[in-house]
Amino acid sequence: MLKELAKLSGGMLFLGGYIANADDLRRWSRDEAAPPTQPPRRAGHVRNDTPRERDWRTPVELLLLAAIWGGSFLFLRISAPKFGPVPLVDVRLALGALVLSPFLWRARRQLAAVGWFKIIAIGLLNTLLPFLLFAWSAERAPAGVSAIVNSMAVPFAALAAFALFGETIGGRRVTGLSIGLVGVAVLASGNVHGAGLVPAVAAGTVAALLYGVSANLVKRYFSGLPPAAVAAATLAWGAVLLAPFAAWQWPSARVPAQAWFSLVALGVACTGFAYAIYYRLIQRVGAPRATTVTYLVPIFGVVWAWLALGEPLTVSMALGGALILGGMAYGQSQPRLRMVRRLAVTHASAQAGTECRN
Repeated sequence: MLKELAKLSGGMLFLGGYIANADDLRRWSRDEAAPPTQPPRRAGHVRNDTPRERDWRTPVELLLLAAIWGGSFLFLRISAPKFGPVPLVDVRLALGALVLSPFLWRARRQLAAVGWFKIIAIGLLNTLLPFLLFAWSAERAPAGVSAIVNSMAVPFAALAAFALFGETIGGRRVTGLSIGLVGVAVLASGNVHGAGLVPAVAAGTVAALLYGVSANLVKRYFSGLPPAAVAAATLAWGAVLLAPFAAWQWPSARVPAQAWFSLVALGVACTGFAYAIYYRLIQRVGAPRATTVTYLVPIFGVVWAWLALGEPLTVSMALGGALILGGMAYGQSQPRLRMVRRLAVTHASAQAGTECRN
């Protein structure tokens, strides 16, 4: 949801290019260069499955996480028109921070050493402003539209890394980003019940761009901190900063129970609980596998909106979503394979040289 977003944003975003740390690269090179294993003996041999083969939890948790994050756009669509963007986002931030507060408490000294001003600034870019933009978009467009355009955060992260810090972006990533932008234009060209989607798609695209920019800033300034603690701190500060405006704009009319339920689910499940699952996955299977959830979130977002609200899947949504996800996949797949093969050759050559010297 795609490791760069976990690595860059600490999981606060479904999260441009494939970025791996040295341990991952060495592991891939060993896997690629290692000789084939011997087949098990026919008799008297008990096969010991590897942890990956036995790990049924990973696909289950990936599907659960995608279902929860996909549901966040449904809950936004239900609650945003009743609360308004500012009160809704403030309560969402507060509930998410409350769920993640144990992580914040354990790392409070580390965060204080980095500086609260930096955390507040990151929180504005990574949570508060994108959440407001998506809430505003949810008042004006189907939930599936926001779920699809949110995936542009992935190529935007690669673009921001190139523009801000001079990291290599590569031709495939540029092509993938271009395909995704075409998908955004196709998505914006559609309409629902005669209403145009341009403002809502534009707001979601800006939110995804902010995710990409903030992901790079988190990587640069908070790489040594527990990501769950950083997420909790940014959520908490965002709630504090937004509280006066939320109180001022609190709805005067009675809010239906369905909207309250959607807001609580959005804050507790889709913001707090989902982050906890995400960090658990990263710790157990690594960020590359964990962030594959990004591919599934738009699918669940569209399906939930169709089942619960009867929102249609239009031609522009289908075509735009296919272009965005296809461009994201195209921009990431090949560089990783080339990197693994290159490291595998280097590893094999070094090993052969060592054997010759011995």
